[in-house]
Amino acid sequence: MKRIIFVVVAVAAAIFIGILIGRSTDSTSQTAGAPASSGDREVLYWVAPMDANYRRAEPGKSPMGMDLVPVYADEVDAQPGVVAIDATIVNNLGVRTAKAKYGELSQRIETVGYVGYDEDTVQHVHTRVDGWIEKLATKATGDAVQKGQLLFELYSPTLVNAQEEYLIAWRSTNESLLKASRERLAALGVTASEVARLDRERTVRQRVRVYAEVDGVITHLGVREGIYVTPATEIMSVAELDKIWVLAEVFERQAAWVKPGQSAVVELDYLPGETWHGKVDYVYPELDPKTRTLKVRLRFDNVAQTLRPNMFARVTIHGDSVGEVVHVPREALIRGGSIDRVVVALGAGRFRAQPVQVGIESGDRVAIRKGVSVGELVVVSGQFLIDSESNIGSALARMQKSSDEATDEPEGDEPKDDSPDHSQHQLRTE
Repeated sequence: MKRIIFVVVAVAAAIFIGILIGRSTDSTSQTAGAPASSGDREVLYWVAPMDANYRRAEPGKSPMGMDLVPVYADEVDAQPGVVAIDATIVNNLGVRTAKAKYGELSQRIETVGYVGYDEDTVQHVHTRVDGWIEKLATKATGDAVQKGQLLFELYSPTLVNAQEEYLIAWRSTNESLLKASRERLAALGVTASEVARLDRERTVRQRVRVYAEVDGVITHLGVREGIYVTPATEIMSVAELDKIWVLAEVFERQAAWVKPGQSAVVELDYLPGETWHGKVDYVYPELDPKTRTLKVRLRFDNVAQTLRPNMFARVTIHGDSVGEVVHVPREALIRGGSIDRVVVALGAGRFRAQPVQVGIESGDRVAIRKGVSVGELVVVSGQFLIDSESNIGSALARMQKSSDEATDEPEGDEPKDDSPDHSQHQLRTE
């Protein structure tokens, strides 16, 4: 009897344990087969249901008032154009990213220019009579001169005769004749100090001396001692260095950005770390037909004479602000024939080439009108390799899709015969 009871209890225990194991197995299989809950999946960004290009980094409303839909990491991998790269390869390629920012962007122009003389200070020295250069005090271009310094001595028979006539009029005590003689000397270029010498010494000087009227340097010397000159001969040119011009070249697409009065900064290679601040003095009215650039004139004080003509300069002109816009580093932009794009980093080694609408370029930043949202990471180094890989992957996917569609055609369909219908031809010819 006890034996029968023991057997019954053992059988009942085995049945109970089997039921428990079966339930545990069913629960485990259901858990493994069910999709992961939305709370465990990685959300990359939110998109508008009706516009996949409208993306945000957090939940919200679309422009049409609809709730944004989350895009998960496991869904992105299946999208066309998405490239997954191993983290080691990303590191070896030196891929760098930067965030798309939102803020004010000014029409900043970065260009090059050349230092030149302030043409308002340039003086050309000519004689008003024919004659010979008997003595040349400054004999080389670039020589510095000071106001009142002797430049050259001129022998001219016309000037000698004019001095003699003046002395004759002075001795005659005829005021009208004396006045006429004095005016003739002034018309021939004789200075008031030389006339005063005639009144004082009453002797004719064979060589008339010509002096510098301003401080500066000789920018052009067109004569030598003993040469015969006429009023048309440019003897020399003198320019000041206390003020200089910087002539900058602005691209045609930026011509509307620059205006007189805007602030400008100049840097030179031979004095690294130093800057000169000035203003746009004048915008020239026409473009250079060869370089397709607009010339802009900047004016700077140069009391220390550290800026020298024909020096190469880096110029930055600060234009007006265009307001607050989304902008990314200029190096992130990949320009195409018809479509511009950037490579967006999706996280976990995933990247996608994203078409964008480009706005203005300002220094090292470029405005994005459409295609990139604030806070998104764009690739600024190695983006060309990723973009080419994305294009190849998309092309292969399209080829595979076309091949699959061709394979799915019904087997019973007969191929279309493109050969001409000879029966119709025969009917027409009979």
